[in-house]
Amino acid sequence: MSPETNTSKTKLCPVCGTRLNESATRCLVCGTELEVKAESKKSSEIRAKRLPEITFSLPAALGLLALFITLGAVVVFLILRNQTPTETAEVTEQAVGTATISPTITVTPTVTQTATLAPTWTPLAPIEYQVQPGDSCASVAARFGISVQSIILENNLSASCELFEDMVLMVPQPTPTASPQPTATLSDVEKTDIACETLNYTVQANDTLSTIADTYDVSMATIREYNSMLSDTVLEGQTLRIPLCQREPTPGPTPTPTPLPPYQGPNLLLPADGASFTSSSDTITLQWAAVGELEADEAYAVTIIDLTSDNDETLVDYVTETSFIVPSSFLSDESRPHIYKWYVYIVRQIGSDEEDIENWEVAGNRSVERVFGWFDLNTQ
Repeated sequence: MSPETNTSKTKLCPVCGTRLNESATRCLVCGTELEVKAESKKSSEIRAKRLPEITFSLPAALGLLALFITLGAVVVFLILRNQTPTETAEVTEQAVGTATISPTITVTPTVTQTATLAPTWTPLAPIEYQVQPGDSCASVAARFGISVQSIILENNLSASCELFEDMVLMVPQPTPTASPQPTATLSDVEKTDIACETLNYTVQANDTLSTIADTYDVSMATIREYNSMLSDTVLEGQTLRIPLCQREPTPGPTPTPTPLPPYQGPNLLLPADGASFTSSSDTITLQWAAVGELEADEAYAVTIIDLTSDNDETLVDYVTETSFIVPSSFLSDESRPHIYKWYVYIVRQIGSDEEDIENWEVAGNRSVERVFGWFDLNTQ
């Protein structure tokens, strides 16, 4: 008779090892609570649905970490090679994790100003002019509005500038210039100061202002005024200006006036020798320096001669001032250029009619002669 085969499933008690039925919930020997197989199955099914877990040992984890760091460094290096320095700095700072604000620099272009040079005038070629009968250097200069000196230099002439008929002159053309400012008129004080003869005296040992004044017959007050002195003290080696024109008259025992010696010729001031006036509206003022204080019966005789007129028309006038305005009636002919010569000397009245030339006698030397030209460009 064969043994009976037990086909029911069993399980062992985990505590005492007793074999029990699979559905038993308690061990009959030791009383240990047993798990039900259905629950184990359910629990097994639940565990089967979880994601797979990968477990690494510590050496493997460190190796993978080192690999990832190396790959990251290689990627950053390749990026830095292909970017500009600014982008490289930004990428590096981002990789480190530090936020950086890059300032924007605005470059302002520099504006260079080009200096504008003043226009330069190119000298014009001289004009050929054939000398006509009656021409002189002064008349030619007035005709072309230039100076007599420029004609002399251009043609290598002598100082007297002698011309002869049919002579060919090279006349320089005037350089364009701005309109001249009105000619300054000197005051009586300035004219007197220019005309006054002065002497520079160096103070010697034992000199006093009184002895110097007595030596030159000039008052102490006059010497102080001319040298802006505040006192009568003078120092050895000091230079003083002695105005000889302010000499005091020598007192004499007789009240009979001593006849005055002839005056020196006045020093002419304006206009300059060879000056040209080119408009009928120009006011021509003649000026000269005073030769001293005139007596009540003395005056300046102003003589003007038109050298270009047919008979050397002459104007003579007597004034007590040191200037004279040429009357417009003497400049009435505007159809051609005029050259005028003028000079001044001292006269003394001997008659009653001041306008009659015969009632005046010469009381001084004549000044040097000067010439000036006058013509109207609008009529040329």
